[in-house]
Amino acid sequence: MLKQRIITALVLLAVLLPALFYPSPEPFAGVMLVLVAAAGWEWGRLNGYRQGIALLLGGEMVLLCALSWWLGLLSKPLPLLWTVAGAAWVLGGAALLKLAVPGWPHIPKAVRVVGGLLALWAAWLAAVQARTIGINFLLSILVLVWVADVFAYFAGRAFGLRFTHRKLAPAISPGKSWEGVWGGVVGVIVLAVCWVWADRAAAAVVPSLYTHLAARGWWLLLLGVVFLAAMSVVGDLVESLIKRSAGAKDSSGLLPGHGGVLDRIDALLPTLPLAMMLSSLA
Repeated sequence: MLKQRIITALVLLAVLLPALFYPSPEPFAGVMLVLVAAAGWEWGRLNGYRQGIALLLGGEMVLLCALSWWLGLLSKPLPLLWTVAGAAWVLGGAALLKLAVPGWPHIPKAVRVVGGLLALWAAWLAAVQARTIGINFLLSILVLVWVADVFAYFAGRAFGLRFTHRKLAPAISPGKSWEGVWGGVVGVIVLAVCWVWADRAAAAVVPSLYTHLAARGWWLLLLGVVFLAAMSVVGDLVESLIKRSAGAKDSSGLLPGHGGVLDRIDALLPTLPLAMMLSSLA
């Protein structure tokens, strides 16, 4: 399993890194388009559709993203879209976690499918817009999610249930603890402060998300990164809830050793549009 995970990670990096660092954002947009198309197919299967319909949903993701590309949305300011997407994630995420696993099947399938596809589209558009702004800006968002996840894992292993004595969401993801969440929050705060310092020391031409927020005040930086870290947890929990309802361990087996695409991007789905929303306000 470890060998599979390493090989898959190396293959993904071999594809993603050249696209990410290419002088123009188009290759990155193309790679991300393939990933969200695969995620659209996974989403259809998690909602009980057979192979044909699931493939059709993946194709619809391609058409929706391609239409946005053709309309020139990759470089247009879209503050209203990011605000609506952010509000939908905050309110919808809270509602889904309250409904928990038993409540998911009672949501009309059409609402579930359309909502999921729109979430994937918004995340794709946010990622590509962030890359269009600059690599430093996009990386500051991606690394926040990864740092929150890594710090949460190690904090949960070291301190889980020692202080709060209860799990975060035992019916959805039994392995998660509140101590892990606080560890992730500490990690992203340290990351943000260090990144702002690095931007200033290097006189970054394209500032990171953190520098954008800090320009309006350190209070906004602190609140912003804590909020994004919390929403990354919401994204993770929502996907876990849906998989439990579907009786699936992973969203698919597309990434050997890593599960499916949705398993790898679940925390990014709310974080990317919300980061764009905060950036448009800062």
